[in-house]
Amino acid sequence: MEEQQNNSNSSLKIIIGILALLLVGSLGYIYKITTEAKEVQTEMTKIVSEKDLVLKDLEELKTTYDAAIAENTSMSEELIAERDKVVNLISEVNKSKGDVTKYKSQLQNLQSNMKVLIAENDNLKKQNKTLTTQRDSTIVVLGEARKYNEVIVGQNEELAKTVEKGSKLSVLNLKTAAFKVRSSGKQIETDKAGRADVLRISFTIAENQIAKSGDKAYYVQVIDSKNNVLGDKQTVNFDEKSLTYSFISNVKYENKTVQVSQDLPGKDFAKGTYFINVFDKNELVSKSSFSLK
Repeated sequence: MEEQQNNSNSSLKIIIGILALLLVGSLGYIYKITTEAKEVQTEMTKIVSEKDLVLKDLEELKTTYDAAIAENTSMSEELIAERDKVVNLISEVNKSKGDVTKYKSQLQNLQSNMKVLIAENDNLKKQNKTLTTQRDSTIVVLGEARKYNEVIVGQNEELAKTVEKGSKLSVLNLKTAAFKVRSSGKQIETDKAGRADVLRISFTIAENQIAKSGDKAYYVQVIDSKNNVLGDKQTVNFDEKSLTYSFISNVKYENKTVQVSQDLPGKDFAKGTYFINVFDKNELVSKSSFSLK
């Protein structure tokens, strides 16, 4: 009886030992599985974290390019092309489920390119700013020069007008008298129309040092009380205007005062008021009137 009990105890110990071994083995297996799971989780966390960092850097690159492109410089096409590369890489990284190491080198290349392009773009903006400042300064200078030229041109035009006006000859003291011519040739002044044989027209050309010297021609027009032009009754055209004159007084002018006198012979002079006009080409320069009884 006692022997059976000893055998039972021995069997129980053996069973307990086996269970203990199984328990130790199970615990070891569980530890291994847990450790491997933690390592996998750590690796996955690391991969996800690296992916997020790559995406973050790529988004920053895109934002930088977007801002540079918005400035609309002459490098916009290059910046857009490089920005598109960044957008494409963002799409690839988002689709990836594993290691993103291969994308890091691409990211570094894009970052390097970005530094070069942005530096060139900034330099270009500085140059444009300098050119704009120079252009604005030039515009101001040109504007001032134009205003000055306009003033000078205006002054010159006024001076030219003044000189032109001042260079015109003045015809003064226009007078007309009627004379009776005797057989001896002696002339006696008269105011009677029936006795008059000659009308004498005289005038003075004033001295003018800035006028052009040389031969001058004055057209004298004498109109009687019946509105008839006396004398030659010749017509001359000046542009669109015509003038019927009685005679031409040709004068040699040398910038000094000249007395001009010329007789207009006739007969049967009408009574009444006569009008005398002196023209320099088609410009009326002097006029007067007188009467015969």
